[in-house]
Formats: sequence, structure tokens, C-alpha cells
Amino acid sequence: MIDSARLFAPETYAAVRRPLTEAETLPSDCYVSPEFHRREIERIFRPRWRFVGRADEIAAPGAYRTVDTFAGPVVVVRGRDGVLRGFLNSCRHRGAQLLEGQGECASAIVCPYHAWKFDLDGRLLGAPAMEKTQGFDRGKNGLIPVRLESWGGFLFVNPNPDAPPLLQAWGDLPEVLGPYRFEEMVCVRRIEFDIACNWKLVTENAMEEYHTGTVHKVSLGQQHGESVATRGEWDALYIKQDTTIALMTGETSSLPFIAGLPDKHRHGTYFTMIYPSLQFACTQDCMWWLDFQPLGPERTKVSVGFCFPRTTVARQDFAGQVQRYYARWETSIGEDNGIGEVQQRGLRALGRPAGRLSWKEHHVHKLANWVLDQVLDRPASARRAAE
Repeated sequence: MIDSARLFAPETYAAVRRPLTEAETLPSDCYVSPEFHRREIERIFRPRWRFVGRADEIAAPGAYRTVDTFAGPVVVVRGRDGVLRGFLNSCRHRGAQLLEGQGECASAIVCPYHAWKFDLDGRLLGAPAMEKTQGFDRGKNGLIPVRLESWGGFLFVNPNPDAPPLLQAWGDLPEVLGPYRFEEMVCVRRIEFDIACNWKLVTENAMEEYHTGTVHKVSLGQQHGESVATRGEWDALYIKQDTTIALMTGETSSLPFIAGLPDKHRHGTYFTMIYPSLQFACTQDCMWWLDFQPLGPERTKVSVGFCFPRTTVARQDFAGQVQRYYARWETSIGEDNGIGEVQQRGLRALGRPAGRLSWKEHHVHKLANWVLDQVLDRPASARRAAE
């Protein structure tokens, strides 16, 4: 184990900073240490925008979805005026969490503790037994708003009022993924997993095809990808395949391709990673997301959503055809979650030295160095090239 004095010393990670074919993996401590985990939360997750889901999942007035951020619980609710708003999910009276999960709250949000009542736009409507409280101003006790931004129908919140705009860090991602027209899609299914491994393990796994011939030998088979040059805090792996990659090996579908895709988009799939841990996987007929959120140094919540164009969902054959997509996704994601837990158990071995990286693990190397750039107190004196 690395002692605390050396855990955040740049020289500890000199081998990780080398060019890919000379580099080592992150030490095991980076995946098991509570101290390293706390630094990641403080410097990586808490300052950044938190993914919520799709606007079409919160469609009707009164519909809401809650999300846990590292600055506290947040709720996104659609008002009677059709506007989506984000608020701290905390009563202004004594702080009780107002809502859980996803659902409908009719015409108002009512605190489960003392029945304070808030309008869907955050205004305080009722506060029982507060008439004798001197100087109590109902107008100053509404819900605390939280910044909410969207892109392509995807929602993000940030409790930090001084955070830069959502897209500022995304560079050319909107340009590259724009042709998929996410704003014309709807989420048809969403599932979540609580798995016993560090968030980096499943994030790394999502951006390398090296494992596919082993972990997905029957379901997907060996895949071959190429790196994509990106600008901004995101990364991309492209797998060339003329048929949709969202089906098991050998299966076909009658669902149409997304209209108007450029040539490269039409002949392959982009597996992207919006740092730190949100993947958009975009293929010719659909897209899916995987959101990896740390619950501790050795636990991760995996949220997965599956999206198709509205016109595709409206087809008479959609309900039958989509079952094969679900089977593919749930099989491959289950396989990835399982191997992450296997890897986590192995990383606990005391005295285990860091490993060497394959040339196929470019994106694993890139993510490791990005993480170090965030958590170390100062940059390494000689950084290796990212590409």
C-alpha cells in the first residue's frame, strides 16, 4: 500500500505518465483507497455537472426525477407552465428530503415531515403552524433553485451557481454527435445496478475493445476499434460496422437507421466518454447511455438508458423488435458489471505491483492521466503526450 505522504505525490505516478507502450496502470490504491476516493469526489465529481437523464422522462406537469449529487440531493420537476426546473431536494423548514425516485407530485410538492407545501415553481404555498413565528416571510422560504441545463434532450444539474456552462468543457462533442439528433429521441427503458467495484474500472472497460473477445465471446464477439481525436473533456472510440452494433452476434433488425447520418456515422458506432464517467454509445439506429457514479471506493451505481427516435418507437413492429436490443444490452452490461467486480477483488491483493498496458488500452491510459491531472496537487514535471 502507498502511504498517505506518497499517495498524491506526482513522482508516485511517473510510470503512469509515460507514453502508452512504456506505461504502467494506476496502482491498486487508486481503486481501493478511501483517501484517494475522497480526493476524486472533491476535485472531480463535486464541481462538475451531474447527469440526470432525459427530458422526455419528465414529460407531464408535476412529473419529477430525483438525483443525488455530491453537493446533496436534487429534484427536477416540470411545472404547470411546461418548464423544467431544478431545486435542492430539501425542505426549507427542517431539511427533510421532499421526494424520492421518479414519479408525479400532482399540483404541489408536500414535505413528508410537517406538510409544508411548495408550488411546482418552488414557491412556498403553505406552512402549517407558522402563523406565530415572528418575521416569517413565506416569500423568502421557497425551494432553493439549482442550475439546470440541457443538450439534445439530456438534462444536467449543478448546485454550484458559479460553475461554467455545461457545454464549455465539451469542446467538439456537440458537433460530432449532433447528426444523431438526440432531441428527436425518447428513452424507452432505464435500469440501474449497484456493483461492487470502483467507478474507474467500469469506465475504463467501457472504452476498450481488448476484453470483448473474452468477456463477450458469445454475446458480441471480438470487436476492433479506432481512436477518435477529440477536443474537450471527452473521449471517443469508433468501431466500424455496417450493421447496428446494438444486437447480439448474428442477429438482424427491421428497425430503420437514423435518417441523414453522415457516412462515418452510418458505417459504425461511436463509444464516447464524457469525463469523468458518462458514456454515450451511438449507433446507426439508436443510442444508449451508461452513467457510472461512485458510491464509495469500491461501489458504483450504474444507470443505463436506451433511446430510439420517436418515429421508430411509433412503428407497429417496434415492441417486438426492441426485445432483441434489450437482451443484447442487458447481457453485455451484466457481463461488464461482473468482470468489474472480479477485477476489484483482485486489486485488493496486498503487494500487487502495477501492471503494464497493451497498445489496445489507449483510452484507459488517457483516463488514468486525466484523473491524475485532477487529483494531484501539482502537475508532473514532464507530462507524457495524451495521444
